[in-house]
Amino acid sequence: MTKTQTQQITPELRQWIVEQAQAGHDPESVLGSMRASGWDEDVAADAMEATLREYLEHQAVEQGLPPSAPVPDPRLDDSPLYLDAGDRRVCVLQAMYSPRVVVFGGLLSDQECDELIALARPRLARSLTVATHTGGEEINADRTSHGMFFQRGENELVRRIESRIARLVNWPEENGEGLQVLHYGPGTEYKPHYDYFDPKEPGTPTILKRGGQRVGTMVIYLAEPGKGGGTTFPDVHLEVAPKRGNAVFFSYERPHPSTRTLHGGAPVLEGEKWIATKWMRERRFV
Repeated sequence: MTKTQTQQITPELRQWIVEQAQAGHDPESVLGSMRASGWDEDVAADAMEATLREYLEHQAVEQGLPPSAPVPDPRLDDSPLYLDAGDRRVCVLQAMYSPRVVVFGGLLSDQECDELIALARPRLARSLTVATHTGGEEINADRTSHGMFFQRGENELVRRIESRIARLVNWPEENGEGLQVLHYGPGTEYKPHYDYFDPKEPGTPTILKRGGQRVGTMVIYLAEPGKGGGTTFPDVHLEVAPKRGNAVFFSYERPHPSTRTLHGGAPVLEGEKWIATKWMRERRFV
């Protein structure tokens, strides 16, 4: 029987880990102390991670933040240059941990981008936003694009892209909303906003019945504008260039500005921008 099977994570150990964190000791020194006391490294790391996560969550809720939820997350522990998306190898171009932002290279081929635009173009209409005060949809002056939604799995191309995204971020396909395609001409933009649904709005409970909160977003660039049109994250001073075939993913574990996932589509200054957006919910989206 291995140490991992015999060593138990007791309430006393959890309390000691919390006390070490409160005293200002960094995780590496706490882990070192546990190893020196005979703890298996894997058991010690698991105990520390779970305990500190639970402690921080308790502190956050006590301070009035909404409870956190599991989120989609690419497997980047070993800092890979590429990830297997099933039918395609995708580059990891950039990764940020707070907020969780990952830029992927080559998520879609040029042919797939063209095909998606061609399928979407005849169905474009003025983009709407979710009206959290009613649970419906509305025109919003902050969003000046035109767009449309594919039903989940509507055609072979959409199914292929949805499967690729699900594998990349380790999240069930059925938890995804339908793929949305958006077109931005010169001067159009989407001002900074959050993708989660505000729990304080009266219409939010109605929206959440369809699959719970949004917990992740994938923005895929289908066509490049001549100038402008990047995806901006004002809280962390980050701008992702709208390079065709690439994508930016970000997740948000609670519906609160503390996630620092405020983001927007910068104005297109020249040419046209096409993107596809996939929003991910906590549960199966219906």
